[in-house]
Amino acid sequence: MDWFVVSPAVVGVLFLVAVLAAFIDSIAGGGGLLTVPALLAAGLSPAQTLATNKLQSVGGSFSASLYFIRRGAVKLREQRLNIAMTFLGAIAGATLVQHIQAEFLRQVLPLLIIGIGVYFLLMPRLGEDDRVRRLHGLPFALVAGGCVGFYDGFFGPGAGSFYALAFVTLCGYNLAKSTAHAKILNFTSNIGSLLFFMFGGKVVWGTGLIMLVGAIIGARLGAHMVLSRGQKLIRPMVVIVSAVMSSKLLYDNYGTQIAAWFTHLL
Repeated sequence: MDWFVVSPAVVGVLFLVAVLAAFIDSIAGGGGLLTVPALLAAGLSPAQTLATNKLQSVGGSFSASLYFIRRGAVKLREQRLNIAMTFLGAIAGATLVQHIQAEFLRQVLPLLIIGIGVYFLLMPRLGEDDRVRRLHGLPFALVAGGCVGFYDGFFGPGAGSFYALAFVTLCGYNLAKSTAHAKILNFTSNIGSLLFFMFGGKVVWGTGLIMLVGAIIGARLGAHMVLSRGQKLIRPMVVIVSAVMSSKLLYDNYGTQIAAWFTHLL
């Protein structure tokens, strides 16, 4: 079992990255855009990076979830079915990703995330007030919990945005309420995925636990901002994070081609 594979100075930097990433993630999702590259740059293998990132993500999503529950923004009893479907979906996704290639998702995901950002950008009143609910009970739990949970276990980036979008469009919740509920399901899928990675022995525990502490701090600050600032903060953050996330994924997929195209133009 690995506890530390990097120097104390690098662990300190990773702690600060986790604070910032969790702050952003609790508001708009996309914190993995910071933590995953940081862990890879620190010298962890891809498998160690994914596993350790899930560990620190659990801290951030738990911290935000606990804050929302204590403030009454989420009634946990009403989310039991959603939580159960999310957990099962995350386990299934984390299991399946070990046996098939996730390349198709890597190609399609930037377009999906761009779509989320454009959707929020072009609908300024989206999530301003509660609206009529479109799905209830098991159908909603399967879509928002099972399907997004499966995606989070299988691949992950942008899962928080997908959860929030489901609560806005299918439950009719306002944006702040949707973000609070999304974090509960995000925590659930993080736990499901982490359990799978723990059995694989890929978690770098020392580094991950220190980052987890940083994530708890950052997420607590971000969760406070969600309830105090609401839509005025969340909507622009979702648009910005969606743009940054999709740009990074496009570069990861087509960086060589993009560089060659610019070189040809010049």
